Amino acid sequence: MTAAAGDDPLLRIRLPRQVLLGVGAAAIGTVPLAFLSPWLALLWVVPVLGLVAALRSGVDADRAGLRVRGPLSSRALGWDDIRGLRIRRNTVWAVGTDGSAVRLPVVRPRHLPLLAAASGGRLPDPTAPASEAQ
Repeated sequence: MTAAAGDDPLLRIRLPRQVLLGVGAAAIGTVPLAFLSPWLALLWVVPVLGLVAALRSGVDADRAGLRVRGPLSSRALGWDDIRGLRIRRNTVWAVGTDGSAVRLPVVRPRHLPLLAAASGGRLPDPTAPASEAQ
């Protein structure tokens, strides 16, 4: 995706690339079993799915809104369609104006100041002092 002159850069939140080491270890561990039988070769699906999930899952944010990417799907949310964020344990959900909730994969509470900056003030920054937040 290219940005026109004057556009804010896109915020991309993805899994750390160290996750690929685990996917590689799973692929190496699959080799002995996959060669035992043609049916066990189907075990190669596990590391391939892990690779797709690691490379694709994440959230892209810009001034227009969020694009939530899962391993097999993608969904766009405009900032006007987001009422707020819900945090449960270490998981962040975008709550829509219609009450629906969309899980933001890979986003953690430490990413909230970045999302607030990308939203252009539509989402409050939870780390800002109370006097600035008002």
